[in-house]
Amino acid sequence: MEAPIPYLGEGLSLLSAVLWAVAVILFRKSGEKVHPLALNMFKNTLAFVLLLPTMWLFGETLIRPVPSSAYILLLLSGVIGIGLGDTLFFTSLNLLGAGLTGIVICLYSPFIIMLSVLWLGESLALLQVIGAFLIISAVLIATIEKRDERISNSRLLLGILSGVFSSACMAVGIVMIKPLLERSPLLWLTEVRLVGGSVALVLILLLHPRRRRIVNSLISRQSWQYTISGSFFGAYVAMIVWLAGMKYTLASIASALNQTSTIFIFILAGIFLKEPFNVRRTIGIILAVMGVFLVFFG
Repeated sequence: MEAPIPYLGEGLSLLSAVLWAVAVILFRKSGEKVHPLALNMFKNTLAFVLLLPTMWLFGETLIRPVPSSAYILLLLSGVIGIGLGDTLFFTSLNLLGAGLTGIVICLYSPFIIMLSVLWLGESLALLQVIGAFLIISAVLIATIEKRDERISNSRLLLGILSGVFSSACMAVGIVMIKPLLERSPLLWLTEVRLVGGSVALVLILLLHPRRRRIVNSLISRQSWQYTISGSFFGAYVAMIVWLAGMKYTLASIASALNQTSTIFIFILAGIFLKEPFNVRRTIGIILAVMGVFLVFFG
C-alpha cells in the first residue's frame, strides 16, 4: 500500500525500533521476578484491552466480513509469532540479558529473507548470503564469554536456542500474513493476532505443571512498574507502530530498520542495566548490524 506521507513506513519502522528497545529494558527488569509465560500473557491481555477502545475510536470492529481463512491465518500467526515467539524471547532475555539477546535476535533478518524467498517469491543475492553469515558470526562471537563471567555454559546455550527459535517464530508469524497485512485494517489485524497468541498461552499454562507458581510470579508488586510500562510500550504502542511500518513499506526495508533496535538495546542495557561493553559484544553488534543491512539491501 502506498504511504500517504513520503517515507512514512520507514519512519514508523525506525520509531518502533526505539520503542521496542525501551520496552526490552523494562521487560528485562520485570523478568527478574515474573515468569516469561506470565509476562507474555499479561502484555497480550493489556494490549488487547487497550486496543478495543482504540478500534472503537477509529471506527473499526473486531468482526469483519472476511473469509474464515483470513481469521485462521491471523490466529495462527498470533500463536506462532506472539504466543511462542515472545515467550521464547522473554526466556532468552532472562538467561542472556538484554545486550546478548538483542544480538541473537538479529537472526530474525535471515529468517525473514529465507521465508520471503520461499513464500513471497523474492530472490536471494550474494550480498544477502554474506550478510546472513555476518549475523551468524556476530552471534557466535558475542556469546563466547570468558569463564569468569557469571553466565554458565548451559544457561548460555539455552538462552541462545531460545533466541534462535524466537526469531524463527517471529519471522514465520509476520511473513505468513504479509499479503493480508497490505489490504487489512491495522488495528483489527493486530487484535486478532493477539487473540491467537493469548489462546495459545492459556492452553500452555493450563497444561503446565507449575502453573500456580507462574501465575503467582505476576503478583509481585516489586515488578509491577516494569511489567505494566514494558507491556504498554512493547505490546501496545510498539506493535501498532511496527505493523504500520510493515504496511507502508517493503517487508525487507521495514525489517531492516526494525533491527536497529539492537543498537538501542545495546546502549540502553549498558546505561540502565549496567551490562558490560566488552570487546566481544561490541564486535558482535557491529557485525550484526552490518549483516542486517546486507541481508535487506544486498
